[in-house]
Amino acid sequence: MVEIFYIGIDVGTSSVRGALVDQNGNVLQTDVKNVSISSPNTDYYEQSSEEIWSACCQVIKSITKNISIEQVRGIGFDATCSLVVLDADFRPLPVSSNGENGNNIIMWLDHRAGEQAKKINSTNHEVLRYVGGKVSLEMQSPKILWLKQNLPEVWCRAAHFLDLPDFLTWKATGCLSRSICSLTCKWTYVPGAGWSPDFWSRIGLGELAEDNFGKIGNEIKQIGESVGSGISAKASKETGLNQGTAVAVSVIDAHCGGIGVIGCSLATSVLNIGSGDLTKRIALICGTSSCHMALSNQAIHVPGVWGPYQGAMIPGYWLNEGGQSAVANLIDHIVECHPAHGELNKLASEKGIHKNVYLNILLGEMRAEMHHSHVDLMASDIHVWPDFHGNRSPLADPEMKGMVHGLNLDKSLPSLALLYLATIQSLALGTKHILDAMTRSGHSFEVVLMTGGLQKNDLFVQTHANVTGLPIVLAKEEESVLLGGAILAACASGNESFETATKKMCRVGKVFQPVSELSRFYANKYSVFLEMSEHQRRCRDIMQSAG
Repeated sequence: MVEIFYIGIDVGTSSVRGALVDQNGNVLQTDVKNVSISSPNTDYYEQSSEEIWSACCQVIKSITKNISIEQVRGIGFDATCSLVVLDADFRPLPVSSNGENGNNIIMWLDHRAGEQAKKINSTNHEVLRYVGGKVSLEMQSPKILWLKQNLPEVWCRAAHFLDLPDFLTWKATGCLSRSICSLTCKWTYVPGAGWSPDFWSRIGLGELAEDNFGKIGNEIKQIGESVGSGISAKASKETGLNQGTAVAVSVIDAHCGGIGVIGCSLATSVLNIGSGDLTKRIALICGTSSCHMALSNQAIHVPGVWGPYQGAMIPGYWLNEGGQSAVANLIDHIVECHPAHGELNKLASEKGIHKNVYLNILLGEMRAEMHHSHVDLMASDIHVWPDFHGNRSPLADPEMKGMVHGLNLDKSLPSLALLYLATIQSLALGTKHILDAMTRSGHSFEVVLMTGGLQKNDLFVQTHANVTGLPIVLAKEEESVLLGGAILAACASGNESFETATKKMCRVGKVFQPVSELSRFYANKYSVFLEMSEHQRRCRDIMQSAG
């Protein structure tokens, strides 16, 4: 029997990654290509769609070079929820006044559209109920409104606005269909009701309703379906894949990670966690930012948490999506800004390990010297509020800033280690903040399934277990986002149903149980965490009242 392979392509914030996966979910070959990011102004982040597609083609060729291409039956794309702008001839249009480097993508983390988001939210339109009550400036309607108001020449020439995941399937197939995932989560499309012409008119973008919403998408595809007739003749030459190879409906990168992890079987001879009910699980995808993906059988409206989105990740389920705008990059920022960073770099380099691994080891040594029963307790008098890039949820306040309480003049490496520890704790407390908001609105959780780059950091994972009081389960396959793309490819090829592909290809790895002795410590730490939020808001109100 000829072995069958699927491809998962993940376009993250700064790289394109790809995996060749067999029909049992084993990742056989991977490759990665970096892509550039331009930041022409404060809070502006841009990329080139042409550079990204070129990187995709290079990765696809690399991971398939040692197999017969006939064995590849499908490909699945995921990407960040960034905005791609093209003219009527599908040529890139610049998204800033200098048109730097042909960049035509406003990235997900770009925060230029803050005023536009405020204007949109002031309408209190009915569709906002399906994005947690407010659009985020990370979503597409504020960014498009910014383009209209600030780059009128680009606005007049723009003929196609696509989420980056949908851009990739268009490049692969020539089909301009849109994914239900992208449109529902980032564009205020409501399944069953469709686009709201009144919404777009009230926010000053009524033109987008013309031609049956042709500029933003009028053919919507569901998760697990295929796009067009598969790989086009043009894309076949660019990627090396056979023309007609199935192309899956794309998803946002975090949602792809959710697909790759949330269906794991947790009932085995050595593990029996929870009821197996997917609505009792939450998928936590941790990378540059984080996403907290919770499923439900009916729509649950959670203030400050995106959604409810119907069918946006797992067919047949509603989705609520919480998140933190800065996670891995916050840890990096905190570490790099400390006076001992140079010493840390030198010592970690000498041992050939990552800086965070060195800090984890150092914290263990410090715990022993200080006779603490747990590493966690060493950060009892240093507290961090982690919203250095605004609060995505549950406060939905992009103007929140980072805070650190308990600093002194210590410039030593142990001082850096404690600040690093407190930062990780703050991120876990932020996760608890999101889970608590979801629970108050009707969700109930038994277990967290974690994936993303930070799953490799044991301190990060264990701290999340200790703070939330829930077991944290890691997928056996660390590349769960790429696995999710392969699952979608298997569905698009017609070889597997969504349910069977998920059960066959997802498997459980390491499990982290919460340390019950730390529950009182983190209850107190959480009280401080919430107090810091209120204190920042009070300070902001005082200064605004001063004129």
